[in-house]
Amino acid sequence: MFACARRPGVGGLESTSIWVKSAGGIRKGFAVVVCRACSDPPCTKVCPTDALVNREGGGVKLHAELCIGCHNCEEACPFGAIFWEDTQNKPEICVYCGYCANYCPCDVIALEEINRIVPNTLDEVKAEGEASHAQ
Repeated sequence: MFACARRPGVGGLESTSIWVKSAGGIRKGFAVVVCRACSDPPCTKVCPTDALVNREGGGVKLHAELCIGCHNCEEACPFGAIFWEDTQNKPEICVYCGYCANYCPCDVIALEEINRIVPNTLDEVKAEGEASHAQ
């Protein structure tokens, strides 16, 4: 989680674009909450100033100077992957830099290019997971 803070040279959890949380302790593992680079991101649709725009290749790009701090994007993200930077009153958006993968001590995070449509909702993610388990 501190990897994101290393990119701009700041420290602390308030400047992170990734969150690793327990899914039930060591036995059940952990879940990584990070931007899923939706092919049709709902967060960009609710931004009144176009501060968040679609990124070529998937995901979003933040133009911080246009952001008014309305939190619409944070509320629209179905994955809870937009974190708020309270000091700046702006969203902390993943820039797909790969620092998290480089700094992961267990090598369980990877930044990969995908060649398929990325699910935009939790229901689509669940359906995709069920389909892959059925095979």
